[in-house]
Amino acid sequence: MGFTVSEHSARHMRRILRIYLASWGLAELTHAAELALTELVSNVVRHVPGRACSVLILCGPGGLRVEVTDDCPSPVRMVHGEGGGELADGGRGLRLVGAVTDRWGAEPTATGKTVWFECDPPGTEPRRASTGQVRKSL
Repeated sequence: MGFTVSEHSARHMRRILRIYLASWGLAELTHAAELALTELVSNVVRHVPGRACSVLILCGPGGLRVEVTDDCPSPVRMVHGEGGGELADGGRGLRLVGAVTDRWGAEPTATGKTVWFECDPPGTEPRRASTGQVRKSL
């Protein structure tokens, strides 16, 4: 679904995500998935002119995948080293996404980028963990 987000949009998206997870029998993933989705939507609010994005929530045999796509060509940036200290104003959100999900990444699109994360179903053998690498080429 595509829409323009505001500071309060993450709350509504978390509710939608909770409903999907419960209906798919994946309620155990709620906390991690809500936190990661909130971070991705907050990044759109902070960094995307016009705040337009689309959110795709998928469930399959491999678990949950959530994608947030925007039309901003600016690449995803993580703060490393001293810039990501406790007093930094932002830059830690993607680290948090990496900490609470099994995999995440970002891929360029024709007009912007898609940032995604995946959570494995509880009780399954974990697949390869994410390095949080961002694909640079189109």
